[in-house]
Parts: sequence; structure tokens; C-alpha cells
Amino acid sequence: MAAPTPKSPNIQETLGPLIPSLRAAAVSLQPSESVLPLLTPILRQRVQLLSFSSTNDPWIRLLCYDTSKVPKLTEIAQGERLEPHPVSGEIEIDWDYDVETRFRRIDEETLQAFIVLKELELGFRLVYCTVDEGVEGWLVGEVTVPDTSSPFSSFGGVSTISEAEAQFRESKRPKVAPISVTNELLKPQNVQGTGLEDEDDDDDYWARYDATPGTKTPATKRSPAPQMTHSWNANASNDADYYAQYDDVQPAMDNHDPDEEVNVDVSPPLGLAPMSKATNTTQGETSEGEQAQNGINGSWTLADPPISSSPPSGNGDHLLHPLPRPASRSSAGSNASVERLEAAAARQEQNDFGVKQHVSRSIKSLFMLSRASGIDRDEFERLVKTELDMLGLMED
Repeated sequence: MAAPTPKSPNIQETLGPLIPSLRAAAVSLQPSESVLPLLTPILRQRVQLLSFSSTNDPWIRLLCYDTSKVPKLTEIAQGERLEPHPVSGEIEIDWDYDVETRFRRIDEETLQAFIVLKELELGFRLVYCTVDEGVEGWLVGEVTVPDTSSPFSSFGGVSTISEAEAQFRESKRPKVAPISVTNELLKPQNVQGTGLEDEDDDDDYWARYDATPGTKTPATKRSPAPQMTHSWNANASNDADYYAQYDDVQPAMDNHDPDEEVNVDVSPPLGLAPMSKATNTTQGETSEGEQAQNGINGSWTLADPPISSSPPSGNGDHLLHPLPRPASRSSAGSNASVERLEAAAARQEQNDFGVKQHVSRSIKSLFMLSRASGIDRDEFERLVKTELDMLGLMED
């Protein structure tokens, strides 16, 4: 069953006892007990707690939540417009002409009304809540100063409670899209056309990078490994042809590369020629003893003398003398050994220097630590000397 619609507030009964007390509230520090029942529970607690905690300011400032309007409210309360009539003793207010009211519902439990008294320049926010046990009614939730040009600009609202209820129900309903918008959303999209447009946009986007200067990809550096001499046929019929192309590729982890070896053609010295298996039978074979006597047991031998038609002279010019032998494999190995020894000596020298530096820094660190601990230089030297003597005993 729906809750009954609240009745409109009786403005004269609700605000009549409160308006005369505003003049006293502008000078008094504590609220009157007759005023507190006219306020909502929240505003009542605010006035009771904060008025007792402050002993310098009047409690009228607690009726307004906007601190910028408190000076104006105090000025109106102390003005002549709130002075009672000298005959009737009441403040003259035309409750039918000077009053404007607006209503609004914030949620299911909160219904508010805003009442503006144009002649007094006062605004009262009323809240429909529980007045007594089981009894509901309108109580004052705030006293403020409305704007002169548009007094309901900050409150809004409508002129009747029924309109406020209808406005609240309308705001709670889910929004329904118009039929035209719904039909437009249900239309099938041209997926193919959209895809073509997206592809064109992508082409235009990447084409801008092609036209940008300085964006050309540099040439690929050639690998130091031997290049493949066979091109790969993408339509190879079997795997054997495919893997056979890697036979000429040098493995990356193999340090020995036969193609990197340089075939040095060492020419023999003048007067020496390589040994030949087929020798001329007319010249004869040289015996091993003769080769050993001449010191040419290596791979070189005496070159054949040129054949001349003139007879040999008797002064011995036709004799051939062997030249010194080139460096052998043993001499090259000895050079490598010398280089390794020199490198090892250099490393040992570096190691010795590092050890000496470490020992020097360690002694300095120990000395600084000893000074920080209160040990003087003589005591430190005595400790070091004692340890050195102990090391000497250990070596013996």
C-alpha cells in the first residue's frame, strides 16, 4: 500500500513562534528551550552542541549552514522589520501575500519545502519528518537569506507536493531511447565497406612513414662467416637438398676456419729449389751424407746450375754455396712461448701491485678504526709488530 501524500505545511503555525526568537538569537549565546522543538533533529543537535561549546558568538549563526550569509542574517534579525507591533505585540506578516513556497523530494524518505518571506528577506527550509512519537509534520531545517533576484535558484522545486512526487517518480524511471534511435541502432552495418575504409586509412598512415626523410632502413651488415654459395630454392622437392645447403656454412662456435687460412707461397732463396721426385738420371742422385754435410736436409735443395755451352773455367766459379735456411717451425714455437711468458709476467706484476694496494688500504683502515676506538699510534704500532713477530714464529 502506497504511503499517504504529506499535507502542505501550515506556515503560520510552523514559523510564527520561530521568527520572534531570531531577534534574541542574534544577541544570546544559548537557545531558548521553546525554540528547540521547532527544529529538525539534525539542526537541534547542531544548535545544542555547538552553542554550549562556544561562549563568544550568538547562536543565530548555527541556524544557517552557509557562513557567508550569517552576517546578513544577523543584520536582518537586529533590524526594524522584526520589531513587534506596539499594539498587538506581534510581527506583522501577510501570510497569504508575502509567502512563496516550493517543494522537492530528494529520496524516498526526504521531502523538503522552501519558504521565502519577501518583505523580511528571510528563507526557511522545512523538512517533513517525525515531530512526535508516531506523528509526522514539518520542522525547520535551516534559516537563511535567499537571493533577491532568484530566491529559488539553489533549491529548485515545484509549487505543489503532488508535482514534486510526480517529478521524483519520473526521475526514477529508466530512460527509454526514442523509436527512431532504436531503429537506427538495429540497422545492419556495412561491415565490408567499413573494412575497406579501415584498410585505406591504414595504407595512408604507413605511407607517411615512407615519405619521411631519414627513415630508410640501413643496409644489412655482412656476417663475417662464409656466405652461402647456393641459393635456396623455395620449391625444393626434398629435405636433403634443403639441408645440403648448410654444408658450406661455417659454425659460429668453431674457431678454426679453413677459408680464413692464407696460403702463403714461400719462395725459396736464390740458388735453392724444391726437391723433385723425378730427377734427371744424367745428373745423378745426391746421397744423404752429402745433404747432411751441406746442412740442407730440409725441404730445400740446391738449384740445378744453368746449362752453358762454354766449358767450365778452372778458377772454381762453377761451385754453388748454400744460403742460410729459413726459420723453421721450432723457431716460430719458441717465439710464441716467449710471448706467453711475457704476458704471464705482466699479469703477475699486476697481481702483485693489486695485493700491495689491498694490504696498504687494509692497514690504513685498521689504523683509522684504532684511532676511532681510542688507541694511539704507539699502541697500534706495537700491536702490528707483535702480529708480525707471531707470523715469523709460525713460518719457522
